[in-house]
Amino acid sequence: MDEIAEIDRALDEVLVHLGGLVLRLSSGEVTRTREEHQALVQSVNQYSVCAVHSADPRVQHLKAELQKTIQPQLRLVVSR
Repeated sequence: MDEIAEIDRALDEVLVHLGGLVLRLSSGEVTRTREEHQALVQSVNQYSVCAVHSADPRVQHLKAELQKTIQPQLRLVVSR
């Protein structure tokens, strides 16, 4: 059972590093084109699938942060 826990911790570490990389790619300076944004959405979705079973709070925090980056930005429009 210790082997499984060790593998689980190692996977969590990989997910933390991967999440950090994807979070850096979500910057507006990096993802400027529509294709880059689509690639980001795909990366965030794939990360979320991998992170769904992790109990590591860092992984879950990164998952939430990444999902925020791909949500559409709502703008308030006032009409007169």
